[in-house]
Amino acid sequence: MGSLLSCLSAPAPLASPPPPVAKRGSSTSSSRRASSAKAVAIDEEALAAAAALVLAQRNGGGGGAFDRSASVRYAAKRQHQGPPLPRSSSTRPRSLADPELQPQQLLAKDLNTNDLETNIIVLVHGGGFGAWCWYKTISLLEDSGFKVNAIDLTGSGIHSYDTNKIGSLTQYTEPLTSYLKSLGDNEKVILVGHDFGGACISYAMEMFPSKVAKAVFLCAAMLKNGHSALDMFQQQDVSLASVSMRPIPFAPVLEKLALTDENYGSVRRFYVETTEDNAIPLHLQQGMCESSPPEKVLRLKGSDHAPFFSRPQALHKALVEIAAMPPPVQASS
Repeated sequence: MGSLLSCLSAPAPLASPPPPVAKRGSSTSSSRRASSAKAVAIDEEALAAAAALVLAQRNGGGGGAFDRSASVRYAAKRQHQGPPLPRSSSTRPRSLADPELQPQQLLAKDLNTNDLETNIIVLVHGGGFGAWCWYKTISLLEDSGFKVNAIDLTGSGIHSYDTNKIGSLTQYTEPLTSYLKSLGDNEKVILVGHDFGGACISYAMEMFPSKVAKAVFLCAAMLKNGHSALDMFQQQDVSLASVSMRPIPFAPVLEKLALTDENYGSVRRFYVETTEDNAIPLHLQQGMCESSPPEKVLRLKGSDHAPFFSRPQALHKALVEIAAMPPPVQASS
């Protein structure tokens, strides 16, 4: 969400650690250096892909599908720079918790997205992020047959607006609510909210319950009526500056949500937990689920607070699983 606490002040830069002392004949030191170089290369890949997306959107070309990897887009440039970059944008080595599979392998063989209640998925970023952070998720979902829209909330991503002038959740979520308002009478979507985006999709669910088939809270603020995002974060003193790409307005974070059973409560809710999350720790996520139980809780093992980077394949699988879940069977009277 960004540095929401401590008056939004960013922590002072840390002093650079002393260089490691290499031991002659030590394979461990060489392995660590190789791992560090790989992490840097992967970071550069993610940043290059995000920058390319922003430029494409500014030039009017943001409607196409995203490339799966910047190493594909810039393959010619990298031909003299050693082996190609790994496809994952994670800064961690890929593990068995996030196997590299083709999108079709993550789907049931008989799943046709056109047969679902809706095949439209709307991705809502968290505080300090933007639509760009979903580039890997968008590519995977589109390859699987879904129609995907990633929203830039007011003052976020490439949305040029002074965040200091945003005074309410209504103003902050206007790009999302405008999109939902533009849908046809029989059109529904699946909303996915990350981080503070959870409060934003909650607001949208209350405003347009008939437009939302399902709501997915991805390590997100899933609040109860009368609570604000700040209320949640006051339960634990956490510094969130490390995940903030851009400042977010403080007023929407302070705003207490007005949620009703008739509107917000009528939408099917799902929660996706991230086990290695240092921004919204797992126990805090579980506390929200216990306080206001969703229909189902899924878990991304080994994921940090940005699963679209650290566990993109596992996140994709979870979203497809949720999208394919049929309505619960109604008990006969």
